[in-house]
Amino acid sequence: MDNSTPKIRLDSIDFLRGLVMIIMALDHVRDYFSNATFDPVDMAHTDFYYFFTRFITHFCAPVFVFLAGTGAFLSSKRQRPKELSRFLFTRGLWLVFLELTVVRFGWFFNVSYTNSVGQVIWAIGWAMVALSGLMWLPQRIIAVIGISIILFHNCLDGIHAQDFGVMGWMWTILHEPGAVQITSTHSMFYLYPLLPWIGVMASGYAFGALYSMEQQRRKSILLRIGVGMISAFFILRGINLYGDLVPWSVQQDQLHSVLSFFNVTKYPPSLLYLLITLGPSMLVLSALDGKQFALSKPVIIFGRVPMFYYIAHIYLIHLLAVAVTVIRGMNVGFYTSDALFSQSVGEYGFPLIGVYIVWVAVILLLYPICKWYAGVKQRDTTGWLSYW
Repeated sequence: MDNSTPKIRLDSIDFLRGLVMIIMALDHVRDYFSNATFDPVDMAHTDFYYFFTRFITHFCAPVFVFLAGTGAFLSSKRQRPKELSRFLFTRGLWLVFLELTVVRFGWFFNVSYTNSVGQVIWAIGWAMVALSGLMWLPQRIIAVIGISIILFHNCLDGIHAQDFGVMGWMWTILHEPGAVQITSTHSMFYLYPLLPWIGVMASGYAFGALYSMEQQRRKSILLRIGVGMISAFFILRGINLYGDLVPWSVQQDQLHSVLSFFNVTKYPPSLLYLLITLGPSMLVLSALDGKQFALSKPVIIFGRVPMFYYIAHIYLIHLLAVAVTVIRGMNVGFYTSDALFSQSVGEYGFPLIGVYIVWVAVILLLYPICKWYAGVKQRDTTGWLSYW
């Protein structure tokens, strides 16, 4: 095996991670800049363009979490088990802390803390804590646990937090999105229930074993996995009996019926949601494995500094929204309110074409910042920046 192989392998993973992070920014730009008064997945009001803008961003969270697990496995080749377990545990808690402080401020630009939200960084953090224990099990057992959670957690959809009485908050954290009153003045909305995301990360960790195989064999396996997952999606969605909280249904026209077919549940991520997002991602990894091309380098840069990118892009998008609001002479207090995401941006926003223009500008502004930080991280000898 030549010395370039590990780098090539990592490039394909970093490219996919960077690609979905670029797409992720589109969803968050839409949150702050779209003037649409409807949910893009509301079949009664959406159109193809708004639905596509939302659907394409569905790939971000599952790939982000899955590859975090894969990255943990690759780290196991460089670290002793005890060191890796400690790192996953402490970094997981660090990410939870960041979600509740730095990330939360980036979303709201206030310190009232009457409301907080457990989102993707929260889920990754706790999934890493879980993985710090799961990683001691045999690789096949980790795979069975992760895949079983993905396959069967929708069997729990009929169970609700109220069924557990005063302990219902635990179910909200694990499987059913909802708000929990922490104190008389503070509530926490758990948007990313943990159980399925733990399954995704554990599966990603087990998946990392493929990168110990010969390249052509791995490419073939990745292709078969991808085709199998996509095929399973169409079969299960067609049967329409299991795999998603909301079955698809015939709509007012053929187009909206097709959109309903692809309108899968993200909170929590259903089996069908994970099949149609991770399946195509396997095809991308198969196609990119062992290949390098110049245009991939900027995308790979984003993929190598995921946490830095995530925080930077939230602050940049929010700052741009505030700046545009000031320039337009409108009430900037709208963008510092706890109610920001409980209502439509409305008159503060722009048509969808404006959202895409801002998105491109955000990516162009982020690239030199992330390139600089990637260099800093590469030169770091303390190991502290690995937590970012």
